[in-house]
Amino acid sequence: MPFINTITTKEISKEKKNELTRLLGEAIALIHGKSERWLMLKFEGGADMAFSGDSERDCAMVEVELFGEADKNATGALTKRITEILRDELDIPTERIYVKYFGTRAWGYDGENL
Repeated sequence: MPFINTITTKEISKEKKNELTRLLGEAIALIHGKSERWLMLKFEGGADMAFSGDSERDCAMVEVELFGEADKNATGALTKRITEILRDELDIPTERIYVKYFGTRAWGYDGENL
């Protein structure tokens, strides 16, 4: 039950959102036991952001929330893939992208906690 929240200075067209949805859906499988079947995504384009004191160049913050924990190798692989996707699809330099992970033992779905 992963959730990926992508916040960026770049505007994101509907077509790009569809492509990002497809690519992130494939990428989430890098985390053992996670799949597109349970993946929820949020995109916030056109955000007012600055990185390293620079608000003129594009940047992004990606938050990945997981039910349970993932090992460091898996999160490392997913970070690499997420930054590649945002570089290739939105032309955001990888060195201007943060990826943050959260794990939780309580996750609500369909009226109950799992």
